[in-house]
Amino acid sequence: MLIKDQNTLPDKWGKRPSDRSLGELLEAGVLAIDKPPGPTSHQATAWARDALNVRDISHGGTLDPYVSGVLPICLGKAVRLTDIVLSSDKEYVCLMQLHNDVPKDRIVQVMGKFIGKIYQLPPVRSAVKRQMRIRTINELEIIEIDGRKILFRVSCDAGTYIRTLCTDIGEALGCKANMVELRRTRSGTMREKDAATLQDLTDSYIFWQQMGKESWLKSLIMPMEVLVEPLPKIIVKPTAVDAICHGADLNIQGIHMLDEDIRKNALVALMTARGELIALGKMMMSTSKIMSSDKGKAVDITRVFMERGHYPKMWRFSTDIEELQTDNDENRY
Repeated sequence: MLIKDQNTLPDKWGKRPSDRSLGELLEAGVLAIDKPPGPTSHQATAWARDALNVRDISHGGTLDPYVSGVLPICLGKAVRLTDIVLSSDKEYVCLMQLHNDVPKDRIVQVMGKFIGKIYQLPPVRSAVKRQMRIRTINELEIIEIDGRKILFRVSCDAGTYIRTLCTDIGEALGCKANMVELRRTRSGTMREKDAATLQDLTDSYIFWQQMGKESWLKSLIMPMEVLVEPLPKIIVKPTAVDAICHGADLNIQGIHMLDEDIRKNALVALMTARGELIALGKMMMSTSKIMSSDKGKAVDITRVFMERGHYPKMWRFSTDIEELQTDNDENRY
């Protein structure tokens, strides 16, 4: 990250996300459920809500009933980050069935051409408007070919229809093809190895409530900050944190550090030096402009997540000091 102001006060307030209690994680956390084939995503979310006895809960990224795998579940304040989860890239393992015999080298050659930007028309029964759109296939790896059955792994943009991808591959091969089985192995930063079954979730909550053992349940819930990992970030001075919590936008004077090459109008996460999420906002100027400027609004705040009073109210004092320093500089010349 680039350092905008080296004279920032050391951050001795707040709490690192990794140090949060189980109760705090239930109020602002996220977990990955390993959804089995059968229930809908809404049903799996309802079971998780009942198992954890929470009120505010939502899932990030619908899986069809017959599809299994990683289903992100947002709790409490993290519900307001569901759209970030929905827009994150995904990874799947798919079993595809060809309707005719095709040589293996031909299969490898044709499927390799689907890496990159592709055009897709959503299925008839999709929940979105049926119009042609562009999606990106980042990786497409063939795991095994057994006659007409092809097992492959695909990493792709959010909103990519794997069933449609199978159909398009079949057409490119000169034969029909259909999806037989699908499993999501990753959603954003959440991977299959970190996902818990619904039974694990229920049992770990009972262990906590009846036996006072919280380590199992705590290991399943991650801080909501994991959801903003893909976003560019700005580290806010501790003197400006509470002002943002009270509704102020972020000015250049309140920036300690920021990522390189952030574009104007980009969605950005405002963080403390301890890694806590303060708010989300829209960049009003690029990184290069911020680094070359001393004044001006840097970020237009759109969503605040941190509670007021979590950091001390130092912004009036710091503003007065900055104005006094500016006056002194002007008088000096």
